[in-house]
Amino acid sequence: MLPEWVSLLPPWLVFGLIGGGFASVLVAGVFLVGGRLFPDEPTPSAGRIDGSGRRRAEMREYLRAISEPFAEDHTVRGETVEFYLPRRDVALTFDAQAYFRLERAGTYTVLCEHEMPVHALGRRLPFDVPNVGVDSGVGRGSDPVDAAFDHLNLSRAASPEEVKATYRDRVKTAHPDHGGSQEEFKRLQEAYATAREHAADRAR
Repeated sequence: MLPEWVSLLPPWLVFGLIGGGFASVLVAGVFLVGGRLFPDEPTPSAGRIDGSGRRRAEMREYLRAISEPFAEDHTVRGETVEFYLPRRDVALTFDAQAYFRLERAGTYTVLCEHEMPVHALGRRLPFDVPNVGVDSGVGRGSDPVDAAFDHLNLSRAASPEEVKATYRDRVKTAHPDHGGSQEEFKRLQEAYATAREHAADRAR
Protein backbone atom coordinates (compact mmCIF):
# COMPACT_ATOMS: atom_id res chain seq x y z
CA MET A 1 0.00 0.00 0.00
CA LEU A 2 1.46 3.38 -1.02
CA PRO A 3 1.54 6.21 1.54
CA GLU A 4 -1.40 8.63 1.31
CA TRP A 5 0.76 11.58 0.25
CA VAL A 6 1.89 9.68 -2.88
CA SER A 7 -1.69 9.57 -4.15
CA LEU A 8 -1.76 13.37 -3.92
CA LEU A 9 1.10 13.69 -6.44
CA PRO A 10 0.34 13.89 -10.16
CA PRO A 11 0.79 10.49 -11.85
CA TRP A 12 3.36 11.88 -14.32
CA LEU A 13 5.57 12.99 -11.41
CA VAL A 14 5.41 9.57 -9.70
CA PHE A 15 6.25 7.75 -12.94
CA GLY A 16 9.05 10.25 -13.61
CA LEU A 17 10.63 9.66 -10.19
CA ILE A 18 10.40 5.88 -10.55
CA GLY A 19 11.77 5.99 -14.11
CA GLY A 20 14.60 8.31 -13.05
CA GLY A 21 15.58 5.93 -10.26
CA PHE A 22 15.73 2.96 -12.63
CA ALA A 23 17.71 4.99 -15.18
CA SER A 24 20.24 6.04 -12.51
CA VAL A 25 20.79 2.43 -11.43
CA LEU A 26 21.17 1.35 -15.06
CA VAL A 27 23.73 4.08 -15.87
CA ALA A 28 25.71 3.31 -12.69
CA GLY A 29 25.80 -0.37 -13.70
CA VAL A 30 27.06 0.50 -17.18
CA PHE A 31 29.87 2.61 -15.72
CA LEU A 32 30.80 -0.12 -13.24
CA VAL A 33 30.98 -2.82 -15.92
CA GLY A 34 32.81 -0.47 -18.30
CA GLY A 35 35.39 0.36 -15.62
CA ARG A 36 36.16 -3.33 -15.14
CA LEU A 37 36.32 -4.15 -18.85
CA PHE A 38 38.32 -1.05 -19.80
CA PRO A 39 40.40 0.08 -16.79
CA ASP A 40 41.72 3.60 -16.71
CA GLU A 41 45.14 4.18 -18.17
CA PRO A 42 47.75 5.52 -15.75
CA THR A 43 47.81 9.30 -15.96
CA PRO A 44 50.98 10.83 -14.52
CA SER A 45 50.47 14.33 -13.12
CA ALA A 46 51.13 17.19 -15.53
CA GLY A 47 51.79 14.66 -18.28
CA ARG A 48 54.95 13.38 -16.60
CA ILE A 49 55.63 10.11 -14.83
CA ASP A 50 56.32 10.63 -11.12
CA GLY A 51 59.59 9.58 -9.53
CA SER A 52 58.05 6.71 -7.60
CA GLY A 53 57.35 4.35 -10.52
CA ARG A 54 60.70 4.98 -12.15
CA ARG A 55 62.64 4.63 -8.89
CA ARG A 56 60.83 1.38 -8.04
CA ALA A 57 61.78 -0.09 -11.43
CA GLU A 58 65.42 0.89 -10.90
CA MET A 59 65.47 -0.55 -7.37
CA ARG A 60 63.89 -3.77 -8.60
CA GLU A 61 66.60 -4.16 -11.24
CA TYR A 62 69.33 -3.27 -8.74
CA LEU A 63 68.20 -5.93 -6.27
CA ARG A 64 68.11 -8.49 -9.06
CA ALA A 65 71.60 -7.44 -10.18
CA ILE A 66 73.05 -8.04 -6.71
CA SER A 67 71.11 -11.36 -6.48
CA GLU A 68 69.21 -10.29 -3.38
CA PRO A 69 65.80 -11.99 -2.95
CA PHE A 70 62.99 -9.53 -2.28
CA ALA A 71 59.24 -9.23 -1.91
CA GLU A 72 57.48 -6.21 -3.36
CA ASP A 73 54.64 -4.36 -1.58
CA HIS A 74 55.17 -6.59 1.44
CA THR A 75 53.63 -6.13 4.89
CA VAL A 76 56.15 -6.04 7.74
CA ARG A 77 54.95 -5.56 11.32
CA GLY A 78 51.72 -3.99 10.08
CA GLU A 79 53.43 -1.63 7.60
CA THR A 80 53.38 -2.13 3.83
CA VAL A 81 56.79 -1.38 2.35
CA GLU A 82 57.88 -1.10 -1.27
CA PHE A 83 60.54 -3.83 -0.92
CA TYR A 84 61.37 -6.32 1.82
CA LEU A 85 64.53 -8.45 1.90
CA PRO A 86 63.42 -11.51 3.89
CA ARG A 87 66.88 -13.06 4.16
CA ARG A 88 68.16 -9.91 5.92
CA ASP A 89 64.97 -8.59 7.61
CA VAL A 90 65.54 -5.28 5.80
CA ALA A 91 62.70 -3.06 4.59
CA LEU A 92 62.93 -0.39 1.86
CA THR A 93 60.26 2.30 1.90
CA PHE A 94 59.41 5.75 0.56
CA ASP A 95 57.14 6.43 3.56
CA ALA A 96 58.86 8.34 6.38
CA GLN A 97 56.23 7.37 8.97
CA ALA A 98 56.57 3.67 8.13
CA TYR A 99 60.36 4.08 8.35
CA PHE A 100 60.25 5.40 11.93
CA ARG A 101 57.66 2.85 13.08
CA LEU A 102 59.63 -0.09 11.67
CA GLU A 103 62.92 1.19 13.06
CA ARG A 104 61.33 1.38 16.53
CA ALA A 105 59.96 -2.16 16.06
CA GLY A 106 63.44 -3.54 15.36
CA THR A 107 63.41 -4.01 11.57
CA TYR A 108 66.34 -2.37 9.78
CA THR A 109 64.65 0.07 7.40
CA VAL A 110 66.05 2.19 4.58
CA LEU A 111 64.15 5.39 3.76
CA CYS A 112 64.47 5.89 0.00
CA GLU A 113 63.78 9.33 -1.42
CA HIS A 114 62.22 9.36 -4.88
CA GLU A 115 65.21 11.34 -6.16
CA MET A 116 67.78 8.92 -4.68
CA PRO A 117 70.04 7.42 -7.39
CA VAL A 118 69.78 3.65 -7.33
CA HIS A 119 73.53 3.13 -6.83
CA ALA A 120 73.21 4.99 -3.50
CA LEU A 121 71.01 2.16 -2.21
CA GLY A 122 74.03 -0.14 -1.82
CA ARG A 123 75.67 2.26 0.63
CA ARG A 124 72.55 2.33 2.81
CA LEU A 125 72.10 -1.43 3.08
CA PRO A 126 73.42 -2.99 6.32
CA PHE A 127 75.39 -5.71 4.48
CA ASP A 128 78.09 -5.89 1.82
CA VAL A 129 76.78 -5.80 -1.72
CA PRO A 130 78.57 -6.63 -4.98
CA ASN A 131 79.96 -3.61 -6.79
CA VAL A 132 77.59 -3.17 -9.70
CA GLY A 133 77.81 -0.11 -11.89
CA VAL A 134 75.13 1.28 -14.10
CA ASP A 135 76.51 -0.69 -17.04
CA SER A 136 77.29 -3.95 -15.29
CA GLY A 137 74.05 -5.80 -15.78
CA VAL A 138 71.31 -3.80 -14.12
CA GLY A 139 68.75 -4.15 -16.89
CA ARG A 140 70.10 -2.80 -20.17
CA GLY A 141 72.39 -0.20 -18.63
CA SER A 142 69.82 0.35 -15.84
CA ASP A 143 67.76 2.40 -18.29
CA PRO A 144 64.11 2.32 -17.17
CA VAL A 145 62.99 3.36 -20.67
CA ASP A 146 64.65 0.29 -22.23
CA ALA A 147 63.17 -1.88 -19.47
CA ALA A 148 59.69 -0.45 -20.11
CA PHE A 149 59.79 -1.14 -23.86
CA ASP A 150 61.23 -4.61 -23.19
CA HIS A 151 58.32 -5.35 -20.83
CA LEU A 152 55.88 -4.35 -23.57
CA ASN A 153 57.85 -6.29 -26.21
CA LEU A 154 58.18 -3.14 -28.30
CA SER A 155 61.03 -1.37 -30.02
CA ARG A 156 62.19 1.84 -28.36
CA ALA A 157 61.22 3.57 -31.62
CA ALA A 158 57.55 2.59 -31.23
CA SER A 159 54.98 5.34 -31.74
CA PRO A 160 52.59 6.53 -28.99
CA GLU A 161 49.76 4.77 -30.83
CA GLU A 162 51.67 1.45 -30.86
CA VAL A 163 52.45 1.81 -27.15
CA LYS A 164 48.80 2.50 -26.33
CA ALA A 165 47.53 -0.37 -28.50
CA THR A 166 49.96 -2.81 -26.89
CA TYR A 167 48.97 -1.68 -23.39
CA ARG A 168 45.26 -2.12 -24.17
CA ASP A 169 45.95 -5.59 -25.55
CA ARG A 170 48.11 -6.69 -22.61
CA VAL A 171 45.76 -5.31 -19.96
CA LYS A 172 43.14 -7.85 -21.06
CA THR A 173 45.21 -10.63 -19.49
CA ALA A 174 47.25 -8.71 -16.88
CA HIS A 175 44.34 -7.09 -15.03
CA PRO A 176 43.33 -8.96 -11.83
CA ASP A 177 39.71 -9.09 -13.03
CA HIS A 178 40.85 -11.05 -16.10
CA GLY A 179 43.11 -13.60 -14.40
CA GLY A 180 46.26 -11.50 -13.90
CA SER A 181 47.86 -10.57 -10.59
CA GLN A 182 47.98 -7.17 -8.90
CA GLU A 183 51.79 -7.13 -9.19
CA GLU A 184 51.70 -8.03 -12.90
CA PHE A 185 49.14 -5.30 -13.58
CA LYS A 186 51.15 -2.73 -11.63
CA ARG A 187 54.33 -3.57 -13.55
CA LEU A 188 52.43 -3.25 -16.82
CA GLN A 189 51.09 0.17 -15.79
CA GLU A 190 54.58 1.37 -14.82
CA ALA A 191 56.04 0.14 -18.11
CA TYR A 192 53.23 1.75 -20.08
CA ALA A 193 53.58 5.13 -18.32
CA THR A 194 57.35 5.22 -18.96
CA ALA A 195 57.10 4.04 -22.58
CA ARG A 196 54.24 6.41 -23.34
CA GLU A 197 56.17 9.38 -21.95
CA HIS A 198 59.23 8.52 -24.05
CA ALA A 199 57.19 7.91 -27.21
CA ALA A 200 55.34 11.20 -26.74
CA ASP A 201 58.63 13.07 -26.29
CA ARG A 202 59.96 11.57 -29.51
CA ALA A 203 56.80 12.48 -31.41
CA ARG A 204 57.02 16.19 -30.47
